[in-house]
Formats: sequence, C-alpha cells, structure tokens
Amino acid sequence: MNFEKYKLKPFLLEAISQLGFQEPTEIQEKIIPIIQNKKSVIGQSQTGSGKSHSFLLPLLNTIDPDKDEVQVVITSPSRELAEQLYQASLQLVEGAPKEIRVSNFVGGTDKKRQITKLQNIQPHIVIGTPGRILDLVSEQALKIYTATSFVIDEADMTLDLGFLHDVDEIATRLPAELQMLVFSATIPNKLQPFLKKYMENPEIVKLAPKDIIAPTIENLLLATRGQEKINVLSEVLSLGQPYFSLIFANTKQKVNEIAKGLQERGFECAVIHGDVPARERKRIMRRIHNLEFQFLVATDLAARGIDIEGVSHVINYEIPRESEFFVHRIGRTGRKNMPGTAITLYGPDDEGSVQVLENMGIIFKAVRIKNGELVEVEDRNRREKRPTKKIEEPDHRIKGMVTKAKKNIKPGYKRKLNEQIKRQEGKQRRMKNNKK
Repeated sequence: MNFEKYKLKPFLLEAISQLGFQEPTEIQEKIIPIIQNKKSVIGQSQTGSGKSHSFLLPLLNTIDPDKDEVQVVITSPSRELAEQLYQASLQLVEGAPKEIRVSNFVGGTDKKRQITKLQNIQPHIVIGTPGRILDLVSEQALKIYTATSFVIDEADMTLDLGFLHDVDEIATRLPAELQMLVFSATIPNKLQPFLKKYMENPEIVKLAPKDIIAPTIENLLLATRGQEKINVLSEVLSLGQPYFSLIFANTKQKVNEIAKGLQERGFECAVIHGDVPARERKRIMRRIHNLEFQFLVATDLAARGIDIEGVSHVINYEIPRESEFFVHRIGRTGRKNMPGTAITLYGPDDEGSVQVLENMGIIFKAVRIKNGELVEVEDRNRREKRPTKKIEEPDHRIKGMVTKAKKNIKPGYKRKLNEQIKRQEGKQRRMKNNKK
C-alpha cells in the first residue's frame, strides 16, 4: 500500500519519497480517490492526520502548467496556516519538469506589489487568507473564474474568526461547475447553511481520533486551592527545566494579563493573539525559533497556525469554552513520540468544565505541588463519593406528641398517638413522592 497506486506524476512521487512518506495515512487513503474522481468532499479529522497532503497531492497532479490561468484556490484562516500550505506545495512542485506557479496572498504583505505582479502573470495555485484573496479579486488583479477546485481549509476556524462571509464572496466568483473541498477539525451547526448552499451531495469523510490524547503525554490536573492563579502558574513554571512552555488562555485580555503577571515575577515570555500585527508576530516567531523565549502565552485561534518544535509543556491557565480546543491544545506537546506534559489549572468554578472533559474520555492525573515537585494525590472526587448518612428533619408535630407520650397520660393515648404518627408519616411519604 503506497502512493504509486494513485498514479501520481513522477515528480510528486519523488517529492513524497524525499519527505519520507512511505504509506498514505488513513485520511489520505479515503480523500485522494474522491478528489481524483472530481467529487466534492467534507473531510473531518484531527490535527496531524496528514490532511494537507490528502488534497495537495491529487490537486497538484491535475495542474496543467501550459495553461496560464488559476486552476486551484485554497483559503486558510490565518497567515501561519497559509504559509504552511504554501511551503508544503513548494516542496511538492520543486521537481516538476515545467514550472507550477504557487502564490501565497495574506494580509500584512505588500498588496500593490502583488497587484503589479498579477498584471503580468497569474499563478496556477492560489493559497491565502480569505480577506486578501477577496481584495485582489475585487481589484480585478487575481482572476479566479478559471479555477476548477476550491479548498476551504480549517473551516471551523474560518467561521470563528468571522471570515466565512469573505469565503462566500470568493465562492460566488467561481464557476458553477466547481469541485469544493472543505476540511475542518469540527463541523459546527453554523457552518451547515454555507455547506448546503454550495455543496450538493458531497462525500463525507469523518475520522474519529484514535487516541484522544497521545500516550506520550502526561495529562495533569492541578487545583489552585484558593491561591491566586498567577502565583500557581509561576510556581509551576519554576519546577524542573521545561524546554518550552505554551500557556493558553481564552481571551486576548487574559493573555495580556498573564504575560504582565509573569513579567512582574521575572519570567521573560512572548505573547501571540489576534491583535498582534503580522510583522510583530513574525518577529516573535523568529525569536522563539532562536530559543530566545522559553514561554509563550497565546489564545487558541492565534496558536492554531503556530508550528513550534519541542513544546515540552502545555499549560491551560483557563479551560477552553469549546471542549474540542482542549484536545488541540494538548496535542501541541508529545509529538513524534517525544514525552510531553500538559497541566490544567482549575478552581471550584471549573469543576463542571473538568467533568465535561472527563465525560469525553479525557483522563487526568490529579496532582499538587509539594517540596518543589508535582506529586499525585488521591482521587479529587473522594469527598463527593464518601457515603453520607441520610438525616431527615423530624416533624415538629410528631416530636411534640412523642414528648407528651413520655409523661403520665390517660389509657388509650399511646394507641391514638401511634395512629396519628402513622398518618403523619404517610402524608410525608406522599408529599415526597409527589415531589419526585
């Protein structure tokens, strides 16, 4: 079972060999034949499943370099993800006998220069963020009406970042007879109207994650126990010698707050979120790759497109609102069979969120900090599981009757007392049953 069965052109097979790919991944085995049959598809799979090459390989195989026109359009919601797809495409077409032109159009780059270049020649493959691609199309510089395939990568993130309208506008400028390929880690309900608008009877490929969390990852749960969370975080970061720690929060404001708190405590850390300009983000990433930072604080969506080698620790300062994001976060460490550690900080208000994750099948090891080490503790729910004696509040009328019965009383009173007690108990039982 290798890539030769897909009848790929020799230069692609050579590129695959150089990349060290020996056998197709599960999603590649399912997706490549569908694309080769010119069908539209919705592909859902976890990060790291080989999804990008599942559509790049069959699409690049169909490119006609003799046609000076756009043949494939690929949108990606972030500059980093677009850059990854662009670099992957360049690797695959490097050995093509005739040049296959691949262009990357993202925000934060020189639009005027791109327009000037497009006036002379059109790319065969367009990759980029929806906003910049739409800008170039609206300027009538980029001519996408000749494309036969349209890929929407990371559709859930595209929706979350508010780019679905731009993608919709791009789709309206493409031919009616169009092969549309949508890839996403999740398919939210809000995405359904768009899919129904453009896709008629698409093939649906959904791969369940084989392991919710990789076996190489130690997944720890650390209770803050009424302490200030930033102090707990700084204590965690001081333990051992983490190679690189990725710290997640849910909002830009919280990311800035964490970074400020860490800097006040002597930690040099980088920050990445949606408000960080493209140029600054590139500079930060360059410094991270040069090992100038040991800690990065980020939001989920900003971090989705970041590829950092050797993340030793992922720390959830806040539990994500979307449970799927938890798996994405944890998957940043423990890659390529390397050991990794994930630590989730939680307080009493987070019990419900932790329970949701556990219901998904995520297993935590509860720990606490003792003598400068993380040590395992007993089941965090042991108090809840401890059997408790059921103590019912006695009925005051019965209590009074019993007290009275202890005194010297007339004959026959105790019999009447017992009858009245039974009636009262029966009334209580009926009330309890009605309540149930």
